[in-house]
Amino acid sequence: MLLGALFIAAMFAYRAGILGAHNGPPAETPAMVRQGDKIVVPEGSPLRDRLTVAAAATQPVIRKLDVPGVVEADPARTAAVLTPMAGRVLELKVALGDRVTRDQVLAIIDSPDLAQAYDDDEKAADALALTEKNLGRQEGQLKIGSGSQRDLDQARSDHTQALSEYTRTQARLKAVGASSDAKQRSRVLSVKAPVGGSVTSLAIAPGNMVNDPTQPILTITDLSTVWVTALVPERDLAVVSKDQEAQVRFDAYPDQVFRGRVAHVSDVLESDSRRNKVRIVFPNRGHLFKPNMYARVGLAAAEESQVVLPTSALLMNNDRTTVFVATAPWTFERRTVDAALEESTSVAIRFGVTAGEQVVVKGAILLND
Repeated sequence: MLLGALFIAAMFAYRAGILGAHNGPPAETPAMVRQGDKIVVPEGSPLRDRLTVAAAATQPVIRKLDVPGVVEADPARTAAVLTPMAGRVLELKVALGDRVTRDQVLAIIDSPDLAQAYDDDEKAADALALTEKNLGRQEGQLKIGSGSQRDLDQARSDHTQALSEYTRTQARLKAVGASSDAKQRSRVLSVKAPVGGSVTSLAIAPGNMVNDPTQPILTITDLSTVWVTALVPERDLAVVSKDQEAQVRFDAYPDQVFRGRVAHVSDVLESDSRRNKVRIVFPNRGHLFKPNMYARVGLAAAEESQVVLPTSALLMNNDRTTVFVATAPWTFERRTVDAALEESTSVAIRFGVTAGEQVVVKGAILLND
């Protein structure tokens, strides 16, 4: 009897262990499951209550740029002043930064070359006078029959050559700005301003020898009109066009906004910075704008329809901006997007997401790995 009771008790204990093993707590549901490039949020996952998915909508967007710029002088209004002849600087009439007018004397130079030019002109004038007399004599002799046609032809040729040489020497004096009046002839040469403007560079001083007439002794720049050159990134060139309105701010005048229009978009990209030069022309009344002054240039493109997402949908991954897009119910894939820089709660998407696609707009960071 005792053995039977023990057997029955053992059987009950064995069955109780088996039932306990089958009736234990169920395995915990994973929050998400990765399937290749996709992430699946299974039924029962706590993430389902923390993710918000919405369709990507389009809105009219005016794309804006805020890019750096710099004030530059117009090269077409910049003149390099050359001395027409070599010599020694006797007097310098201007200083760096001075404003000058057209034909104002800039420097006085003692030039042996000018003295030689006057000598050449005097010789040419004397030769011309002599050939004129000889030509008249030969014409008179031919009329009375004591001259020959050959001598007359030679006299005419000599006169023509002498006239050409005199014309050349006179033109040279005129080109260097020297007086052709015999009473005012001197080896002192006055260098005059070819244009009005500001002296922006200076390469001579009194006592210097000027030996190379091809090297500028100073530079004059007309700053009545200047360029503001904006540096636009390559990726934003589609926003920029000629005659587009621009708003420019300068550190020197923080409370003012200057408005202009794009006059020129460069056809060549800067190889080092991958930026394109966009020039806005500004009248420079009162010389407010100085070359090399920094500026901020605002440009706005025409209104267009673009996909717009809340900034909460965006994730930063190293140097990429990504979002999660639903490809099936509770199945997501990561997409790289190109988002405009906007300081607001929404952002325009240039590419990466199309209108109507389902995007995780809240809680996307929970899917990030």
